[in-house]
Amino acid sequence: MTSLAEKLTEITGAAFAALDLPVELGQVRVSDRPDLAQFQCNGAMSAAKLASKNPREIAGEIQTKLLGFGHDRDTYVNSEYVSVHYQGHEVFKNIEIAGPGFINLNITDEYLAAHLADSAVDERLGVEKITKQETIVLDYGGPNIAKPMHVGHLRSSVIGDSLRRICGFAGFKTIGDVHFGDWGLHMGQVITELEERGILGQNVTLEQLEEIYPAASKACKEDEARLKKAQQATRKFQDGDPAYRKAAQQFAEVSIEGIKQNFGALGVHFDLWKGEADVHEMIAPMVNRLKTKGFAEESEGALVISVEQEGDKKEMPPLILLKSDGGVMYGTTDLATIVERMEEYKPARIIYVVDQRQSLHFEQVFRAAYKGGIVPDSTELTHAGFGTMNGPDGKPFKTRAGGVMRLEELISMGIEKATARLDEAELARDIEASERADIAQKVAIAAIKFADLQNNRIADYVFDIDRMTSFEGKTGPYLLYQAVRIKSLLRKAQAQGFEPGKEFTIQDSDRSLALLLTELPDVFEGALKNYTPHLLCEYAYRLAQEFSSFYAACHILSEEDEALRSSRLALCELTHRQIALVLGLLGIEIPERM
Repeated sequence: MTSLAEKLTEITGAAFAALDLPVELGQVRVSDRPDLAQFQCNGAMSAAKLASKNPREIAGEIQTKLLGFGHDRDTYVNSEYVSVHYQGHEVFKNIEIAGPGFINLNITDEYLAAHLADSAVDERLGVEKITKQETIVLDYGGPNIAKPMHVGHLRSSVIGDSLRRICGFAGFKTIGDVHFGDWGLHMGQVITELEERGILGQNVTLEQLEEIYPAASKACKEDEARLKKAQQATRKFQDGDPAYRKAAQQFAEVSIEGIKQNFGALGVHFDLWKGEADVHEMIAPMVNRLKTKGFAEESEGALVISVEQEGDKKEMPPLILLKSDGGVMYGTTDLATIVERMEEYKPARIIYVVDQRQSLHFEQVFRAAYKGGIVPDSTELTHAGFGTMNGPDGKPFKTRAGGVMRLEELISMGIEKATARLDEAELARDIEASERADIAQKVAIAAIKFADLQNNRIADYVFDIDRMTSFEGKTGPYLLYQAVRIKSLLRKAQAQGFEPGKEFTIQDSDRSLALLLTELPDVFEGALKNYTPHLLCEYAYRLAQEFSSFYAACHILSEEDEALRSSRLALCELTHRQIALVLGLLGIEIPERM
């Protein structure tokens, strides 16, 4: 289904084409000044340069063409049929020229109502599905084996999972990969700590691991000999030492179980639970191919691949494939992981949801992948970076004691605060304890996720547990409350024998909400194109606010006019479906009641 703005663009583009001007200049979008118009077209300014005319003169000619289309009912432009009617309805209520040549467009209520009727019967709510299914691999999460998950893992997990949902709804085949850190120095640190304690080869519990890794890390920082021993153990582990591999496999399985519990509590899904170790056997063949093709060369004892390009405005160091001692780097395993993904999944895109501070690393890896022929130019490699989650002091979020907060502690804190908020708002009071606990969990996760996702992902943001759990303002709990409120209204309507209609009757008090409901396809397209979930957050919040105004201004169940009542119930139903869809794309679950 074509979005409303796209339909208007087709009509306006035809008017430009009728004047022998580029059809793309007819682009129509929602007006920046809703007090002046519903939609606007700014193409007259660009057209004026091509036609050597005043922009207002061009805008006036476009206005005349559009009005002429309406008068003639239909016309042909460049042998293509153009109609300014939709299901028998006139499109434009009025067309005005403003400022230097802005074309302000207002549509008729009948045209708006007909578009909404089509949207309401579309299970995708007007969001078109891609015609050619392609595979997208998304790399997000990235916790390290044997290390407790902390708040630093939140953004990658939440943003990555939302992007997976967005791409999946668009029609792509999505593969979410957690990509564990299970190959680095921390593995050697844990192994040597187990040796020091005389328990290497014995089964360790998650509780033991949570104490063992910090102790091992501390020892390596304080003792150069311990650090060297850990480095040697890491190398032996990577080279396949049987005892080290067996011990690592055991504590890795225990660690992964704990990691899965954290992700389960967050509602974050992965299709693959792979790590760096999974591609170890692919590294040597990959390096040999790069050497044979002349892409890899020695530099100061190390093996590197130069990734400098003509026109670089900043220094671009080579990607190190093998250190002088033969050890591999993160770039090596990342490159081998791309080899594996291309061989197994043949993705059209690979998206890495990783801290923005790793941008140079991924630029090196991507350039090496293209240069070495590991991926064709047609495959998109994208680093969807993100900023940091900060405390009120503007620094990376810490516990009150000054340490890094574990992720499970953050979730528990959110649930505790959400429960208190339910009490303050006197919500879910008559609901049994188990369901109330489930509601508190959903409110907490909505608060945590929305607080993160509502920000442009490349921006830093301040984590404020009191503000984000409020049922007022731009928060996840506020959106849940509005969604539950609409659902309750629809249940009451059904109990009274009232059903949402299939047709819409637009009046002054309905129009603002009705117009907003037409924007979802364009908002979704923007979020998909730029990997920016915050656009969906903004839309959901606007929708909730607009519904609140509509609810306060309109009679709904008490409306005596049956057609108007059924139309307003249809608006309520469509609003709920859109909010539910958007929150689902953000990974936020709506409780049945509060």
